[in-house]
Amino acid sequence: MYLTRVRVDMTETSTSDTAERVGLVCPACSPDVETVHEVLADGGRATVRCTECGHVHKEELPEQRTVEREVVVSQDGDSFSSTVEAPAAETVAVGEEFLLETEEAIMTVRITSVELDEGRAEEAAVEDARTLWTRAVGNVTVDATVHPKEGTHDETRSVSLQVPGDYEFVVGETDDLAGEEFTVEGIHLREDAVGYEFDKLDHDGDSALAKDINRVYARDESTSAWSAW
Repeated sequence: MYLTRVRVDMTETSTSDTAERVGLVCPACSPDVETVHEVLADGGRATVRCTECGHVHKEELPEQRTVEREVVVSQDGDSFSSTVEAPAAETVAVGEEFLLETEEAIMTVRITSVELDEGRAEEAAVEDARTLWTRAVGNVTVDATVHPKEGTHDETRSVSLQVPGDYEFVVGETDDLAGEEFTVEGIHLREDAVGYEFDKLDHDGDSALAKDINRVYARDESTSAWSAW
């Protein structure tokens, strides 16, 4: 399938395609030299907008050479391979997300590493990449360490929470998930999380999306003492 990027935004949970950009001459401000244009509508004569002056016009888009690249997806401890088609000159980077179509489903994945012939890189042109290593972030499992309202540190336990990747955990707020009621006290982020100032969040109001979280630390609210295992 063709590589379709999705927007990564800390303040919004929706995703959208990133506008394609091409180099074209602009009849309004640059008839002789190409400027960067946004593609507003594709197909036939495409509708484009010059990013220099904002002029909207129709143009025939130049054909882009595409290449097929292997994609390795990690999901809940397992991994599988698929492929994606993308413009050869396009740049991909760690932390970016795109839609990947597999035989089973269409999923959102995040790039965790770009493999080249000479090793791995944080960023590279698609043409130079051999494999895109990714992690599924549409639906994720978040590990949580939960301790009772009263008791010793030894009485803490670990639970796994299956939630949408854009589910938000907020320090100081109470969640009720999978039969677990708990108040979030701290959040430890993944290494590939972007848009955060710190990798550990422990102040009331601090928040993170599930796909960015390595572990949640929480206080049990269902009972003040553990029931028998």
